[in-house]
Amino acid sequence: MMRIKNTFFFIVFWCGLFSNYAQNISVDESFSAEDLVNNVLINSSCATALNINFLGGNFANGEKSFGFFDATGTSFPFQNGIILSTGKIINAEGPNTSLSDDGGNMGWDGDPDLNQALGLNNTFNATVLEFDFIPLGNKISFDYIFSSEQYLTNPSSNQCNYTDGFAFLLRRNGETTYQNLAVVPNTTIPVKVNTVRGTGTICPPANETYFDAFNDTNHPTNFNGQTKVLTAQSNVIPGETYHIKLVIADEGNYRFDSAIFLGGGSFNFGIDIGDDRLMATGNPLCPGEILTVDASQVGATGYQWYQDGNVIPGATNATFNITSAGDYLVEINYGTTCQTTGSIKIEYAEPLVINQNSFTECDADTNQDGKTVFNLDTIRNQLFTNLPSNYVVSFFETPTSTTALPTTFINTNPNFQTIYARITNIQGCYSDYAVNLRVNTFDDILADETLGLCENESLILNAGSGFASYQWNTNPPQFTQQITVNSGGNYQVTVTNDVNCSKTKTFTIEPSGAATIEEIIINDFSDNNTATIQIAASSLGNYEFSLDGNNYQNSNTFSNLTAGEYTVYVQDKKGCGIVSENFLILDYPKFFTPNNDGYNDIWFIKNLERRNLEESIITIFDRYGKLIKQITRNEGWNGTFNNESLPSSDYWFTIELTNGKTVKGHFSLIR
Repeated sequence: MMRIKNTFFFIVFWCGLFSNYAQNISVDESFSAEDLVNNVLINSSCATALNINFLGGNFANGEKSFGFFDATGTSFPFQNGIILSTGKIINAEGPNTSLSDDGGNMGWDGDPDLNQALGLNNTFNATVLEFDFIPLGNKISFDYIFSSEQYLTNPSSNQCNYTDGFAFLLRRNGETTYQNLAVVPNTTIPVKVNTVRGTGTICPPANETYFDAFNDTNHPTNFNGQTKVLTAQSNVIPGETYHIKLVIADEGNYRFDSAIFLGGGSFNFGIDIGDDRLMATGNPLCPGEILTVDASQVGATGYQWYQDGNVIPGATNATFNITSAGDYLVEINYGTTCQTTGSIKIEYAEPLVINQNSFTECDADTNQDGKTVFNLDTIRNQLFTNLPSNYVVSFFETPTSTTALPTTFINTNPNFQTIYARITNIQGCYSDYAVNLRVNTFDDILADETLGLCENESLILNAGSGFASYQWNTNPPQFTQQITVNSGGNYQVTVTNDVNCSKTKTFTIEPSGAATIEEIIINDFSDNNTATIQIAASSLGNYEFSLDGNNYQNSNTFSNLTAGEYTVYVQDKKGCGIVSENFLILDYPKFFTPNNDGYNDIWFIKNLERRNLEESIITIFDRYGKLIKQITRNEGWNGTFNNESLPSSDYWFTIELTNGKTVKGHFSLIR
């Protein structure tokens, strides 16, 4: 525990009487180097600094670049401490209304050790505090804030890399190399303006977690910005002599002063009793594990252990066996006036309880090969009954695999495969957990069907036998193998087999019925006689057409028809009936042979009367256009003109049909 010497306490108390109500820090240049180090920075009977030396600016009026600061009653994080500046410390007092810009043209040099530590060659205005000490424990630490005028709220782009340098250099006596303790936590990056900076300016932020603020005028110091409270720390060897050198300097020129504030009483000699064992760092204690912590120190006269701030009765030995989670602290006494401490935080990994380690899916695609997709995130959430939210569970194909499986995993072994769950962010506490994946299949083929439903009839839909359950999408649902429907639509049935895998079959029911023939459009007296069957729009079905009742076609047009009478059959493809109708194809004979043998003796057109065309007028010409014969009511021509037989030749004709159509052509008279 820290002990404040009576003389120093009186001085600080006296100063505090005048600063309790102040808004800004105050500085005092009258403290001796020994008071600043032993009574302000260290302030403990456990150690005394030796060979203390301050070096700073030699200002004409005797002002100093180092001294004591008091921040009692202000918003500044430290109550008091030591300030080291690259200018006059009197100019560090707030508010932040002027530019601290001291030390020009006075031969105030930089520091070679700082240059070497930071890789610089152009420092100026160095202020140095250095001393020797002998640590009792194996760890030292002290708190500091870096403030600078170079934290500009409205910089130009070329000012973003301006920064002053400082270092806290530590070495054991006899060694030649310093270790710099003034680094960004958990890195080797020196703390400077351009390595710890917040957002809000054109300059890029850097490690902004450790930046405090850009200051307006209402601030306890006269600096434009500062870091948060940072801790410089190092492991040391108890009983060895160490030299520490705290140095700050301007880089490049004397402009834009900076300062280091060292927290009063923050130079601590502690004991490192081991790394924290935390979930966040992946090294908690395993369930049931006992950790023996050894705080043994040479010269110690007593020990007392605490858990979560409470004394552990009887725990007064140098070692202690930890069996439960908590914040542990040990006080180590050296006589009656000196005490150091060590601490360690312990967390325990949760003992995991298996909830379910076998998972079954059905093969979801049409290829029932026993492989399907498993969602490993879903399995992760179901695997344990008590998985903490910060545990990272990954899955691996074998216990020796180092490549985690993707979240959506398709089993590589058909039907059954074992994979392994591993807690990957906690080391040493858990072995792999076997996870069994099973894939069931639905091997029966269920083909969709399209069926016709005839008018005024019903239809039985049958999903097939031998399944465990059925569910139809009717309203309300039906759960039988067969259902009866009397209207068109899509009917779906979900069929589940005995291993709880399902398939869905769709019955598309199309209302249908026998056709109504609306019209037969005939194109005859041509090189390609055709008949097109027109179905009434009110007909519901899908139809096919035939002229013999056996051979059907999808087209409703028949081509290349010879003259004669036909019957067309129209059949509903879904079996809802057949209708028929007769029609005639008319055509003229291409030749006739008037030789009185009883065959083709007369040229005439058959069946005109059956098409109500008997009043049509037929005019016959010879090849020279001479009118030979005009026929009405289709009595025919016997091949004579004025009772004289005409010779074999081609003859031409015109038919003026009573339906308005005119047909022209020619035929041969053959004798």
